[in-house]
Amino acid sequence: MSALRRAGRRLARLVHPVSPLGWAALALALVLGGAGWWLGWVELTVPAVGLLGAFAVGLALTFGRSTYAVDLELSDNRVTVGDRAVGRIVVRNTSGRRLLPAQIELPVGRGAADFHLPSLGPGGVHEDVFAIPTSRRAVVVVGPVRSVRGDPLGLLGRRVRWTDPVDLYVHPRLVSLWGAASGVLRDLEGQATRVKSDSDMSFHALRDYVAGDDRRHIHWRTSARIGELMVRQFEDTRRTHTALAVSSATADYASADEFELAVAAAASIGVQALRDERELTVLAGTGHLRTDTPPRLLDDFSGLEASSDGVATDRLGPWVAREAADASVAILVTGSVASWTELRTHATHVPVGVRALVLACAEGGEIEVRTQGTLSLARIGTLADLPRVLRRVVAG
Repeated sequence: MSALRRAGRRLARLVHPVSPLGWAALALALVLGGAGWWLGWVELTVPAVGLLGAFAVGLALTFGRSTYAVDLELSDNRVTVGDRAVGRIVVRNTSGRRLLPAQIELPVGRGAADFHLPSLGPGGVHEDVFAIPTSRRAVVVVGPVRSVRGDPLGLLGRRVRWTDPVDLYVHPRLVSLWGAASGVLRDLEGQATRVKSDSDMSFHALRDYVAGDDRRHIHWRTSARIGELMVRQFEDTRRTHTALAVSSATADYASADEFELAVAAAASIGVQALRDERELTVLAGTGHLRTDTPPRLLDDFSGLEASSDGVATDRLGPWVAREAADASVAILVTGSVASWTELRTHATHVPVGVRALVLACAEGGEIEVRTQGTLSLARIGTLADLPRVLRRVVAG
């Protein structure tokens, strides 16, 4: 049974032995051979025999067992946009005989790289180093590594898979917000809201005593002065909980670079909140992004893409209200397409008592901040503008 399982695994690693060109050559050979035999034309039979001979040679070259130990290594599984990403392929001949030359195929994202593998003697090792482009934020799938044995014409190729694919996370570029976002995200003691409470830390006003009220909250001095029992009423406070929502609708952005700016800005805010050990909820794409550690959050941001049916700006407020109802701060990140009036209207869906910031990203635009009550509207033109904008939001 174990021998059958091993054979099944070896068979499963074989991929596409006959290429489309090989099938076309075989079909053409059969057509020409059949027509030559039927019509008695040697002129058709000769190329048919030649094609069949080439197919037979390619088939013979694919025979033979290749026994390799292949390692696929990346210098780092997480890099920032523009940083150098390097990988290495190490191939060892684990058999007791010399192996014929072969080609190594390595898919990298949507492209592929080919390496020539020379003939290796018993125990021989061959190593290739490659670089991975990181000019754009993405999750780049590297691998699996396949060896290819076949004919020079490419009619047949015996492809054997040797490794599993590896994910390379190209994180968005970040800007440091140390100290710049503290006023927006507030402190860990909590902040006052407009929700009234009979027991909390933030005193709001006095009201008439109602049967069942806690007598510890009776304000005796005022009660003695007016002759009626008065109790303290408080404003409910919440531990800082930041809700960060990012529009993923292409209609909200003037260009792809503008969406990249929005992702970078949201990632910078989210990472700073986690470094400050604040509770964080990030809504982007199709749902929640992971917020247990900054690297995991950036991993999810790496795979975020805009689409025509993505969550638009007008749906971010209701999304926050539904998924982060206890948030104390809501930051909505979008593009430059919507007007100030539209952004202000969209922000009205954020729950009452929650401090809201709508951050519009306009590639190359000027900084602008407008504040009205607990709502702030801001625009940035570059990622470097983000700390200045947050300071102006705090300053009002």
